Amino acid sequence: MTKKKILIDDKEVEFAASAAVPRLYRIKFRKDLFHDMMQLEKKVSANNEEESTLDIESLEVFENIAYIMAKHANRSVPDAVEDWLDQFQTLSIYQVLPQLIELWNINIQSDVQSKKISPN
Repeated sequence: MTKKKILIDDKEVEFAASAAVPRLYRIKFRKDLFHDMMQLEKKVSANNEEESTLDIESLEVFENIAYIMAKHANRSVPDAVEDWLDQFQTLSIYQVLPQLIELWNINIQSDVQSKKISPN
């Protein structure tokens, strides 16, 4: 499991990535994390923070991904996404999503590296 703390509204929020995250996401939201993350990354890169035209579904997908990764890092995170989101004034997709993608990529890289190591 790879963890990272991200500053949101002057609070350090811990997020985690591991092989369990796609399964947790699928169980909670009945959706495919990989598909959703790829689509979201495309939409965010095609927009900018000042003139964002992101649809509400994209924002919801982002909130769901962030929630699952926060819940995976900290079991005291509330069971409802809305209750978790209530602790923030804003949750900027443009500031947080790139860091979550970076965390996910670090997790994938460390997984690939551990598979390359062969016992002698």
